[in-house]
Amino acid sequence: MYHKINQSIIDQLKTIVEARNILTERDELLDYSHDEYSLDDISSYPDVVVKPPDAEAVSKIVQLCNQENIPLTARGGGTGLCGACVPVFGGVVMTFENMHQILEIDTHNLTATVESGLTLMDFYPAIEEKGLFFPPHPGDETATIGGVIATNAGGARAVKYGVIRNFVTGIEVVLPTGEIVNLGGKFVKNSTGYSLMHLMIGSEGTLGIITKATISLMAPPKELMTLVVPYDNLHDAISTVPAIIEKKILPMAVEFLELETAILSGKHLNKTWPCTQGSAHLMIIVDGTSEDEVMSLAETISEVCLDHNALEVFAADTRSKQRDILDIRSSIYEAMRPYMLEILDITVPRSQIAHFVDSVNAVAEKSDMWLPTYGHAADGNVHTHLMRYRWQNDEWHEIENWDEKYQTVRKELHDLGKKYQGICSGEHGIGIVKKEYLKSFLEPQQIELMRGIKKVFDPGAILNPGKIFD
Repeated sequence: MYHKINQSIIDQLKTIVEARNILTERDELLDYSHDEYSLDDISSYPDVVVKPPDAEAVSKIVQLCNQENIPLTARGGGTGLCGACVPVFGGVVMTFENMHQILEIDTHNLTATVESGLTLMDFYPAIEEKGLFFPPHPGDETATIGGVIATNAGGARAVKYGVIRNFVTGIEVVLPTGEIVNLGGKFVKNSTGYSLMHLMIGSEGTLGIITKATISLMAPPKELMTLVVPYDNLHDAISTVPAIIEKKILPMAVEFLELETAILSGKHLNKTWPCTQGSAHLMIIVDGTSEDEVMSLAETISEVCLDHNALEVFAADTRSKQRDILDIRSSIYEAMRPYMLEILDITVPRSQIAHFVDSVNAVAEKSDMWLPTYGHAADGNVHTHLMRYRWQNDEWHEIENWDEKYQTVRKELHDLGKKYQGICSGEHGIGIVKKEYLKSFLEPQQIELMRGIKKVFDPGAILNPGKIFD
């Protein structure tokens, strides 16, 4: 059993950080009891929230928690969707609001070194001012660098440029016993022993606390074009994507979505989706070194789409139009969140997406549930919303007996993910919400190896306990 926090612990924390950076009042703790997961049933209050100013303070807090056997949960921007930063056992929540500096932008090595509390919304413009580009765009720009590394976040651009893991070259980490270690650096190649850095990436704060990161950057694409392609049905839309890839074209992003979800998200943002034809759309972003190159790619993609029953191809060639389209796509979850139960991110081989989505639609019809589905068509990451309400005739209508259907439908969808050679999470992580499905998708030996790694790094099990597996 973990020890409870008493006044003595609070007093010791006050010797490490200023009193104003320690929160203990119930109303102050509310914001740190949950992430962006849609239901409240996984919420759990911490006993105290601490905002350290630097890695040395983080180290001292970790040492105290380890010595006193107190659970400690590191928290980024709280934008996760599976309860990964929820303090299941109470204890200390550590947040990095006071560690948000850009320490260096190195134009010689094309890297940025930043503190873990830096938000993406502050990171993107800072590097763009230097004429550099950070391709990953996980969606919510209030996410922090430490958070997206801890969850190995993905996003729409992963199909061409990869996920966060592909852009982290070094991290400073505080281990569960309080030692500060530096893993990786500014170098591109590293074959020096086991990659401990990559163990940390995606570990959801269960192995160590990231306090600083070195991120690789690149030159921005000189030209961009966004295509919106309507179809009569989602199957035709998704089935187009393998044909585009077979043409040896790798767009920056290929997203599929249903028209009604795009319209809903647009209303939420007071923006307009550029096309109302058909019932399902592809959003395709192409980039290149010149206008001629981008135009040539767009023309080839358009031909493939039209050959696969596309109704039309709309091109957004200005940055403002492109941004509106990406914003609408990125805000679908927020627009639906008050009316939903859960968002899944089952990932299947991209050749199986159309079959998987067809099967999801069959489950929706059989169960009379609304299961709006969209996602990253070129990397197989599919987002299905399990809804409490249905959008119909411009109104929300509660789905009859949704509470009785929820768990059955949820299990059926994960069974489909397994059937189509998929995994239960492509980018959101496991956290609390997906723990029950881990054993269905991974071999027992894999899970035992993960447990062994956790024990080596965190023998006292103080760091973010109750996540990924029990």
